[in-house]
Amino acid sequence: MTSNQVEQIKKMKNEFTRFMLMYKFALNELETKIEILKEEFHFLHDYNPIEHTKSRLKSPESIINKLYRKGGDITFHSIKSNIKDIAGLRITCSFISDIYRINDMLKNQRDLKVLEVKDYIKNPKPNGYRSLHLLVEVPVFMSDREEHVCVEIQIRTIAMDFWASLEHKIYYKYNQSVPTNLLRELKEAADSATALDQKMESLHREIAVVKEEQVDNIEESLAQLIINNQKFSIPESLLSLMGNDQNDSKNIK
Repeated sequence: MTSNQVEQIKKMKNEFTRFMLMYKFALNELETKIEILKEEFHFLHDYNPIEHTKSRLKSPESIINKLYRKGGDITFHSIKSNIKDIAGLRITCSFISDIYRINDMLKNQRDLKVLEVKDYIKNPKPNGYRSLHLLVEVPVFMSDREEHVCVEIQIRTIAMDFWASLEHKIYYKYNQSVPTNLLRELKEAADSATALDQKMESLHREIAVVKEEQVDNIEESLAQLIINNQKFSIPESLLSLMGNDQNDSKNIK
C-alpha cells in the first residue's frame, strides 16, 4: 500500500468518524432535553412520566446495507438523504397518556423540527406493534458549521416495549420466517398488552382523582422546597409576596 493510499484511507476514516459523531451529538442533545424534563417532573409534579430512555447508533455495516437496499450512492449526502434512522432514541413510559404528553413537550422545543409522525398506537401495525414514532431534526454545532441531523424517536409504554422486544427476538431466531401459530400468538399477546395498558390508564385516572381530594398537610408541603435532597423552607415574606402578586393579577383582570 502506497503512502498516498494510506493518506486517502485516513482521510475517509476521519470523514466517516466526523459524520457519525454528528449523530452521536444529536442524540446527546436529545438526551439532555429528556433529562431536563425528568428533573422538572421530579421536583414539580407527583410522578415522572418518563420511565427510562435508550439510544442507539446504526453500525456502519447496517448503514451501507440499508443504502444498497434503497439503491443510493455511497456518499455522505446520499446516506443523510436516504437513511433517517441512523440515530434512534426510545422513551418508555408507564401510561398511554404519557406518550402524547411527552410528544407535545418535544414538539414545543423551539430548536427541534418535527419532520414526520407515525402513530402506531391509534393505528397499530397488522402484527400488533404499537408505538409513537417521531422523526425530528436536531441542530448540531460542529467546530466549523451547523448541521441539522435527523433522529428517530420511539415513545411507548412498558407493555408495548416488552412485546416489541419479544417480537424482535422471535423474528431474529427464525430469520424472519416465523411459523404461523407463533404469529397468531404474538398478535394475541399484543392484544393482551393493549388491554393491560388500557386498564392501567383507567387506574391512573382514578388515582389522580383521589390525590386531588387529599388536602392534608398541604400548607406544610407548599412552604417547603426539596432540591438535590436538600430541604428549604420558603420565607413567610416570600409566600406573602407571591400571594399579593396573585391578588394583583386578579384585580387587573
